[in-house]
Amino acid sequence: MPEILNHQQLTAIANEFGTPVYVYHAERIAQQYSKLQSAFKDCNARFFFACKSLTNVNVLRYMNSLGASLDCVSINEVKLGLMAGFKASDILYTPNCVDFDEILAAKELGVHINIDNISILEQFGNKFGNTYPICIRLNPHIMAGGNFKISTGHVDSKFGISIHQMRHIERVVKTTNLNVEGVHMHTGSEIKDINVFVLGLEVMLETVNHFPNLKYIDLGSGFKVPYQPGDPETEVDLLGQKVEQIFKQFEKDSGKKLEVWFEPGKYLVSQAGYFVVKANVIKQTPATVFAGVNSGFNHLIRPMMYESYHHIENISNPGGAERIYTVVGNICETDTFAWDRKLNEVREGDYLVFYNAGAYGFEMSSNFNSRLKPAEVLVKDGKSKLIRRRDEFEDLLRNQVI
Repeated sequence: MPEILNHQQLTAIANEFGTPVYVYHAERIAQQYSKLQSAFKDCNARFFFACKSLTNVNVLRYMNSLGASLDCVSINEVKLGLMAGFKASDILYTPNCVDFDEILAAKELGVHINIDNISILEQFGNKFGNTYPICIRLNPHIMAGGNFKISTGHVDSKFGISIHQMRHIERVVKTTNLNVEGVHMHTGSEIKDINVFVLGLEVMLETVNHFPNLKYIDLGSGFKVPYQPGDPETEVDLLGQKVEQIFKQFEKDSGKKLEVWFEPGKYLVSQAGYFVVKANVIKQTPATVFAGVNSGFNHLIRPMMYESYHHIENISNPGGAERIYTVVGNICETDTFAWDRKLNEVREGDYLVFYNAGAYGFEMSSNFNSRLKPAEVLVKDGKSKLIRRRDEFEDLLRNQVI
């Protein structure tokens, strides 16, 4: 199974569909999903694709064809999932800070609901009692993740109900007769140490006796993928072994058999994604040589927002002499993709590719500076298909009232 798209394929796509363009490789997504299935083959595991990372309905349909379930954080993601063919029973809805009406809408659609606020928990219990099962998102107070902005399980996080509020949770569950079928945690993204998951699982298992109808424990995700040479990757095989051992011991001690759920997003689509841009100008100053491209943080905000690294290659001149460039965009803000990056000589008109662009790339794009969003292309079985057309000027005015 091919792991990467080569320069010739990416160049052909850029020539056919124009730039900037996001490209997704279906077989690489399947490969990542297969790795998870293999790692947790001896566990009673389910995988819910965290579609906030990439919601193109064609990608969702492909995920459904692989057998994945779907993790959604908004009611519109839920609707997209249903439109893509997911059954309601295969969709988990995990919002935060939403109006109760959105919770009610999810209930009407019949999906799994994950509640992370005592106020919402109480409202739901008073309205529905034990007639509709729910999951409770707990905050385990574990600091983890590659950047504070993507750490979600620490004491100052807005996510989840504090593990120290278990007595309050118990009172709400008991007085409203809530049917709690799952407990959930998610500590963040880019987790290198699998012991974070092990510790979280131990915390979750300590809550089991509070919920007699429990069917599953959801450990969220945060599996790290390598962004540059030498980067570590979450050892999912080893984690699978540890999770299996813990659950087997728990089953032996308690007589209860639980499912374990995971919500991989970046792990499934990040490495399957490529972002191809064109070098507009080469600009030399007394201190720096800039390669200015026809994109900016309106298309790929991660380097500016999270200081993330994306490997960049010149696919038009791969044999050129290596030189040092600072790669920047065309937005009227500082939108630096990479400082002092060694690239094969970049000439005006050359195509550059950003790797690991499948997660939170297009998904976080905007029309800042009244610039147009790029196209999206899916490569499957060696064939490239347009799955989102490039914005046109009229799209900027589509919802404006004149």
